[in-house]
Amino acid sequence: MVTVNLGMLHYVLDHIYGAFMHRTKMSTPFFSRGWGGTKLEMLERMLNQLFPEVAGQNWPPRLIEPVWRTVWETKNASLREGVFRTPCDEQLLGALPPESHTARVAFLMPKSVSPNRMACVVHLAGTGDHTFERRLRLGGPLMKENIATMVLESPFYGQRRPVLQRGAKLLCVSDLLLLGRATIEEARSLLHWLDCEAGFGKMGICGLSMGGVHAAMVGSLHPTPVATLPFLSPHSAVVAFCEGILKHGTAWEALREDLATQKAAMTLEDVRERMRNVLSLTDVTRFPVPKSPSAVIFVAATDDGYIPKHSILELKKAWPGSEVRWVTGGHVSSFILHHDEFRRAIKDGLDRLPWKESQL
Repeated sequence: MVTVNLGMLHYVLDHIYGAFMHRTKMSTPFFSRGWGGTKLEMLERMLNQLFPEVAGQNWPPRLIEPVWRTVWETKNASLREGVFRTPCDEQLLGALPPESHTARVAFLMPKSVSPNRMACVVHLAGTGDHTFERRLRLGGPLMKENIATMVLESPFYGQRRPVLQRGAKLLCVSDLLLLGRATIEEARSLLHWLDCEAGFGKMGICGLSMGGVHAAMVGSLHPTPVATLPFLSPHSAVVAFCEGILKHGTAWEALREDLATQKAAMTLEDVRERMRNVLSLTDVTRFPVPKSPSAVIFVAATDDGYIPKHSILELKKAWPGSEVRWVTGGHVSSFILHHDEFRRAIKDGLDRLPWKESQL
């Protein structure tokens, strides 16, 4: 009888998928155009200023005014799509590609009760998630629990993708920081809109992989308590691009050549060290503990080829009171097989928040 180590199988599956996606000549690597020059310097300054000077005093989200159209409507639910101008300040707006200036959202909402007795969760995109459909499928079954779903199309993705970018392969390192910074602003503004304009009784933020990193940042920086639900997410982009499978899909030689124009005799190890320094700005453990730590639930995979276990444990340690749940599988298999566990975490995280007091 042959025994199969399922954990190893899941881990190997991640590496096979990663090899196909990131090591073949067919695929463009990440950051083929280099670091991003002055944009990267500007973003490094901005991200270092991201944290509130006094813990707990987060800057207020900017107001947005989405314009909606109805995609479909039944007696029980509706799906609408909305557009709004990204709430980023002029400096960020100038750095974003023009295609990313207009944000797009899908909004799936049950009609069973009024919004003040309903929750809504904003779902952020993982790497390569260019459409609404996958996240709408994750959120759809939650309507029976009176939980609405709002899906944000990321900057640099979908209809917001720059014309020269192939797929999810960002052209410059600065684009990764821009994507994250703009996503944080847009998600915080959407949560504010759901609270103050739509009148929802509870809010949450979730995301898979890269989207989970951004969800953790939003949950940390939002001025009011929200359920914060990062799924299959590292504590920092350093893990993904310097330790995990994505390091094989990064244009290290192009990055070395770009740095060598500023400083001669750069080795690949010098380049990787520069990357670690830049991406340390995405380290969630540097961010303030969210307002309601008990409503933070991380869901991690036991045999993840993209994200080592130490990364998840660093998040748990940095945010006392949060919870880590483990699912059996790798990054890819868990993404496909464990939607019920993700939905359970969403429901449980929201259940740990009090209902907003009526404004009447």
